[in-house]
Amino acid sequence: MSPPSVASEPEETVVSVSTSFHPNSHPELPAPDTIFSASDGVLFYAHSNTILSTCGSAFRDFLGSPLEDPKYRDALIPVASTSNEFNIIMHMLYGTSAAAHSPTFENLVNAVDRMPAYSIPPEKHILLSTPLYTLLLSYAPIQPLDLYALAAYHDIHPLAVATSSHLLSYSLQTISDIQADRMGAIYLKKLMMLHVERFTALKTILLKPPHPHAPTRHCGFTEQRKLTRAWALVSAHLAWDARADMSTNTMHGALNPLLGQLDCAECKKSLQERIKDLIVQWTSVVVR
Repeated sequence: MSPPSVASEPEETVVSVSTSFHPNSHPELPAPDTIFSASDGVLFYAHSNTILSTCGSAFRDFLGSPLEDPKYRDALIPVASTSNEFNIIMHMLYGTSAAAHSPTFENLVNAVDRMPAYSIPPEKHILLSTPLYTLLLSYAPIQPLDLYALAAYHDIHPLAVATSSHLLSYSLQTISDIQADRMGAIYLKKLMMLHVERFTALKTILLKPPHPHAPTRHCGFTEQRKLTRAWALVSAHLAWDARADMSTNTMHGALNPLLGQLDCAECKKSLQERIKDLIVQWTSVVVR
């Protein structure tokens, strides 16, 4: 006798919904009228008016027609981004920060790179003091070259400028062909000129020796030439090992020992004033 048949229970359908963009995530707004489905199946409930007030062209080319078209009301719109990446884009459109979700730098780069495909120009929306600008800039100390390349690729000029100061310690020879191609000729030249101008400024500042004082009975021009030669030797060493990010501590460490070689109080005063002036000039040189 065959065993009695057992009716199988229907399988439950599991739907993943964004924790930031679910049906009740924005109680101050009307009910969401647009639903996006990320490539990994996570749903994002959004408000078309909010999106279009931020970017009037959003998703137009991607959809082939404007987002406000009635056929998209409450329809499921699949997008090509993962939920981690699309979450960043949605936060940008809502003017909020995705920082609480701890997106990786790769997620941020992919999200920004994807924006043009959704008819969202990054350079018009990643502006100074916006949450996404602030979040991207937080990676400048640890991944400045890739961040600069991202800003350059999308012509986000303020972000490129702010990031460039973190590239002073980088050797331009380490820039790969891929990174250089992504930066483009204009921004690569800007970065190269930043380094060149810093080197040139440093050498110009170091070239001027301490100002000689009026001859005294114990210290005439002959004795003062010793200080000039010592300054030339040390400054030449600094210039030879010059880096665009040379610190004032390095300068102090190289020049201050000269004070111990002097017996003349006037020479010491002149040297101290020259070192102080050098530091002031160097700190005033443009760093971005």
